Formats: sequence, C-alpha cells, structure tokens
Amino acid sequence: MPEFHYISSQVLDLYTIIDIVDNQKKLSLSDEAILNINKSRTYLDNKLKNNETPIYGINTGFGSLCNIKISSDNLTTLQENLVKSHACGTGDFVPREIIKLMLLLKVQSLSYGNSGVQLETVERLIDFYNHDILPVIYTQGSLGASGDLAPLAHLALPLLGLGEVYEGSKIVQAKQVLTKKNWDPITLKAKEGLALLNGTQFMSAYGIYCLIKSYKLSYLADVISAVSIDAFDCNMSPFDALVHEVRPHSGQIKTAQHIRSFLEGSEIAATEKMNVQDPYSFRCIPQVHGATKDTLEFVRKTFKTEINSVTDNPNIFIDEDKIISGGNFHGQPLALGLDYMGIAMSELGSISERRTYQLVSGLRGLPSFLVDNPGLNSGFMIPQYTAASIVSQNKQLATPASVDSIVSSNGQEDHVSMGANAATKLLRIVENVETILAIELFNASQAIAFRKPKKTSEFLESFLKMYRQGVSFVENDRIMADDIHTTVAFLKSFNIDSELLYE
Repeated sequence: MPEFHYISSQVLDLYTIIDIVDNQKKLSLSDEAILNINKSRTYLDNKLKNNETPIYGINTGFGSLCNIKISSDNLTTLQENLVKSHACGTGDFVPREIIKLMLLLKVQSLSYGNSGVQLETVERLIDFYNHDILPVIYTQGSLGASGDLAPLAHLALPLLGLGEVYEGSKIVQAKQVLTKKNWDPITLKAKEGLALLNGTQFMSAYGIYCLIKSYKLSYLADVISAVSIDAFDCNMSPFDALVHEVRPHSGQIKTAQHIRSFLEGSEIAATEKMNVQDPYSFRCIPQVHGATKDTLEFVRKTFKTEINSVTDNPNIFIDEDKIISGGNFHGQPLALGLDYMGIAMSELGSISERRTYQLVSGLRGLPSFLVDNPGLNSGFMIPQYTAASIVSQNKQLATPASVDSIVSSNGQEDHVSMGANAATKLLRIVENVETILAIELFNASQAIAFRKPKKTSEFLESFLKMYRQGVSFVENDRIMADDIHTTVAFLKSFNIDSELLYE
C-alpha cells in the first residue's frame, strides 16, 4: 500500500517535502482541505448569482484589460482562454523533479479556501502528481509577477486536455493520457484559470529544489575541504572553537565544528607544521562556508513562509464577506532570496577552486600538478582550468536578477520581480558548484596520497576509500573528464543523514 501525505493547514517545511519525495508518497486532501475548498467555491458561486459588480479576473478581463466586463455566459470561456493564451513558455524543459514540486505546491496553495477553485480541479492536479503525469513546462516566460503566468499556464493546460505531458520517459499529448485514464477534461468555472496561473509555484519549486541540493553541497564542501586541509598540510589552529566564540556567527561556528570533527584523530593534522599561516582558502573556511550556511537558513525561512501561503489573486475571505484584489503573486521576496542564495553558493565554488589551485602549485612538498614525472605528464593541470572556467561562469550568473524590472501588460504590471530568471540561473549555479567541488575532491584525494604513510582521520579515510572504488589514483596521464564525471556521480549518490544537513 502506498504511503500518503495529506494536504492540510499543517505547516509544510523542508523536512516534510523531503519525506514526501524520498518516500515517494502519494498526495491526498484532508477533510479540512476538502471543506475549505468546497466552502470557498460555494461562496463564490453564490456571490456571482445576479451580481453585476465587476470583480477582477472573475467577471472582467485580465491585466490592463481589467476594466472590460465579461458576461456571465462567457465566464468559463474567459478562464479557458486565459490558460491557452498565457501558455507562452520557451527555452529548455523544466526538470521533472521541479515540475512535481510545482504540482505539490500549487495543490497546497489552493487548499486553504481562499482561491475559489472547484474540488475536481484540485483533485485532478493530485491525480497528475500521483500518476507521474507531469505537464511539459518551459524555463522561460515568467516575469515573477503576476506570478509565474506562463509556466503555470503550461502546468494547467492538461487539466483541459491540452498541451503535453510526460508519460514515463515519453512526451505525449495530454488528451491521449486523459483518454487512456478515462478522465474527462476539467471545465473551468469563474476565477479558476486565474487561480491556477497566478502564484509563485515555479519560483518556489526551483527554490525548494535548490535549497535541498545546496544544503547537501554545503555539507560536502566541509568534508572535501577537510581532505584538502590535510592534503595541503595545514594548521588546525584556525578551527579552534575559541576563535569562533568571539565572532559567533552560527554558520561559522558550525563549519569549524565540522572541520574539527572530520579531522579528529588525523596523523597529518597532529604533525608539527613548518608553515605559520595558511592561505585564506584554507584558513578562512569557517568564515566563508559559514556565511553560505547562514544564507541558506535565511532563504529557507523565506521559502517556508511562501509555500504555506496563498499566492493567487483575487483572494476570497468568506467570514469577512470580501473578495480582495491584491498582489500576493509578486515574487519579490523569492527573487531576493534566490539571488542571495546564488551569490552564496557561487562563493562556495569560488573558494573551492582556490584550494584546488593551491594543491596543484607544487607547494608544501607536493609535486607540481600532483603527478610523478611532471613534464612528461601534465597531471592535474587542466582540471583546475575547468574549475576556474566554471567559477567565472558562476560569477556572471550570480549577477542579481531582482535588480531588474520591465514594464508589461500595457503598463498595468509596471514592476516585476524577475524571480523566475533568478530561479533558473540559481539551479545552474548550484549544479556548477557540484562540479567544482567534485574537481576539488579529485585533486585533494590525489594530493593526500603523497602524505603516506601518514594517514588522515578515520572518517576521511573511510570517505576516500568509498571514493576510490570509482576513481583510482592517477599514475600517468589519462582522460580526466571521465574521472570528473564519476566524481560528480559519487557526490550525487552520497547519502547524508538529513539531521546533519538541516540541523
């Protein structure tokens, strides 16, 4: 029997999402959510009976067409036209893992009873999630206000039997899948198209996905840097708890604790050092890695608020008998958070590459480019080039999207967040950092072999033994790309207790 996660007003957090994803749980609406959705829809239907008052997006046009009144006979056509006309996505395909998160987060937002959607509409979104029928969505098209219109339009198209979906590994017409499942297309009622398209679920899904990946990379950066510390024969004094207690940034303290823990019992670390100080890329690991950790915590709080919010427009308040047109779809909080995380993760890659550079420089008793017979062998010369090129690209990608805006909808939507662009380039930054850290591990594992017969800590010896099952010591020049790709795969597959990541 499959496990279920019940959509309710209970707070959705990173732990919950990881539990849903890792355990492949199905979604189901709680009784509370069903009640809220039905009450909201009934309220809206009653409100529209014999009511000629213009209500934005319900019986009016959209955007700068908001002053055009729509007759009651055309309210379904209005909503369906909205979905079709706004499906203007271009660019690459959104990763399927992120599409699935979009479905989860859209269902969550619609479940609070402030959106006026039909129960059937939400249940069909859940059907898509539970059966892995994922709408094909494109990376380009959202300004991050009025929400993620184009991506969410593509998310909604299959409800109508339109657009394309993933069925297994294939992309097929949504209509074919609905026919195969014996599902009728949803007939959208007043406001439903707008409720589906307004929202921040594209930005939010990217943010959650990148947060989960970034927490893991942050931890791995500490592990890999600990290997580099011993490989470069560094002093341990910069990681003394006393140093960090007098500048008690949380992430800094945590990073120093990690380094001390990872290197506990290391013969190399215990050896008396000839060098008085180490380069900043080693000595300042707690300060730099720690700042990234603190950034992740800040962004995590922002996204926790967002994914437990109502982000469509207008909002329905039954008890107060109000339908209010506001701006909860505006992605500014997310855009700033996504940009901040992009900068922080870029720096994690930047300092990693500097350690790689130091390791291949022929210092501290290490051979030039970490190989015997340098000259005949180029050794680890060019992996550092690769890391440097990726670090440089990350610097370009880390330029904030949120400082930009552009006028749209004939001047009605005159300030937008550009959070969607922040989201898609953040994913590229995070994936780049994974490769940069893989290159550091590739180098550090080679360098530390030259410290034999002295050993590093038991923890790191075990870590390196697992790594060496896929990537052997480099005796002579070989195709390094294969080793880098294998190292990236090793980092992806490396399991870490979630309590260590999100503590």
